[in-house]
Amino acid sequence: MILHFQTMIGHCDKLDQFYGAHQALAGISIELHEGCTGLLGSNGAGKSTLLKSLLGQLPVPAGRIELLGSDPAVEPLVVRRQVGYLPERDVYLPGLSGLEQVAYLGQLSGLRRSDALSRAHEVLHTAGLGEARYRPVDGYSTGMRQRVKLAGCLVHGPRLLLLDEPTSGLDPAGREEMLALIAELAGERGLSVLLSSHILADVERTCRRVVVLDEGRVLFSGDRAAFQAAEEGRLVVRVKAERALMAARLRAAGCAVEAPVGAAELQVVLPEGAGPALIWRTAREAGLQLRQLSSLAGSLEEAYGRALTQAEPPPAPAPSPGDPP
Repeated sequence: MILHFQTMIGHCDKLDQFYGAHQALAGISIELHEGCTGLLGSNGAGKSTLLKSLLGQLPVPAGRIELLGSDPAVEPLVVRRQVGYLPERDVYLPGLSGLEQVAYLGQLSGLRRSDALSRAHEVLHTAGLGEARYRPVDGYSTGMRQRVKLAGCLVHGPRLLLLDEPTSGLDPAGREEMLALIAELAGERGLSVLLSSHILADVERTCRRVVVLDEGRVLFSGDRAAFQAAEEGRLVVRVKAERALMAARLRAAGCAVEAPVGAAELQVVLPEGAGPALIWRTAREAGLQLRQLSSLAGSLEEAYGRALTQAEPPPAPAPSPGDPP
């Protein structure tokens, strides 16, 4: 499933990726759009493989990728000048300070030494590393190393950030600070972000769109609200008064009705074959004023669990010529 948004910044079509005989990505097609998109999936779902393919770090045996107007397989340096990448694992040169590390990354991206140092100070301040920038990265805490990696993503002024598990290993306070910073980069600073995570709450906190991978396949790509929308026929109903009367009338009409304690609304499951018109008709016949009628959206965790449950299993690999029947 692909939903179209106003500004697309990249896409991949029928992308395959293999590690030896293991197929890590199985013909996936997605579109990337401006703003913050969450890349969801369990460990081994293909998230890191997709990020490396987008960067041109892995050869693409089949399919096509375009990112920010370029094919990373043909013009990898053009793509990387416009993309900041935060890998899941630690990457730093022993003995360098945070400032030296980020400035060096800036020089690798093509900045002059003086410009790289100036930009390094700026992005380290954005990442929340004050005087610590002058200390060796070897002695940083996990949270500080994540911040210096993020600063390294930003030093060359990219348009798109590819973040692979940016809150990995952080305590609750550090995780919240990192997510707030990512939200600021995607909001006030106007950067596009592809946030890869197996932590659903991180994506729910920061992202308006999601791509869901499972065993190298795309289960969903599009608006997060649409992904979280509960199954068809489950509605939120609110009337001006007489909630109990409305609940009784709906049950008499064949609906399953829940009335959460302390809430003003009803949660209603329509009978098979019925539509929202049943709600309007019931309210009118009871002389009640309908204030709200909307689909009941579940949490991202519920939607993710439902997507995994409903996913078809991947096809079994074809037997090798020498395998027994």
